[in-house]
Amino acid sequence: MEGGVELGPTRIMMGVNESTINGYPHASISSKGAFEWTLKKIVRSNTSAFKLLFLHVQVLDEDGFNDMDSIYASPDDFKSMNKKETIRGLHLLEYFVNRCHELQVPCEAWIRKGNPKEVICHEVKRVQPDLLVVGSRGLGPFQKVFVGTVSEFCVKHAECPVVTIKRKADEAPIDPVDD
Repeated sequence: MEGGVELGPTRIMMGVNESTINGYPHASISSKGAFEWTLKKIVRSNTSAFKLLFLHVQVLDEDGFNDMDSIYASPDDFKSMNKKETIRGLHLLEYFVNRCHELQVPCEAWIRKGNPKEVICHEVKRVQPDLLVVGSRGLGPFQKVFVGTVSEFCVKHAECPVVTIKRKADEAPIDPVDD
């Protein structure tokens, strides 16, 4: 109790994304690393004191065609495509929820669409977690110019403390932009 008010569990939001190497439903190296770090260094064995909040932001292609290799001729074709994307995102979140369930760590997970930087910061403002944890690819200054980093944006703009977890050097693929 603090000041006569009983506090609930510490709520940790985690931004997670799919692997650029293996695609859905595989989590990125950075997302898995940040998740495992959070379990090992923060949650530890005190599972009931924490609640993990997983947010997956699906990025919309600028042209809205998601690298289609088929011809879509009716509005229903696009509806089915959107459903497929959502299902793929759910399978990604399933990995994290299943791991939490195995360890008896309370959690929630949801999907939003848009620019990950902006959506994560908007969700932080809406949900008001105690902490935001995001993975980082550890890009150099030249790569950041072209790719940008979600983690740096969140550190500057999220309305809560932010922890960025850099992936381990031995887990980095040949092209550091890949994750």
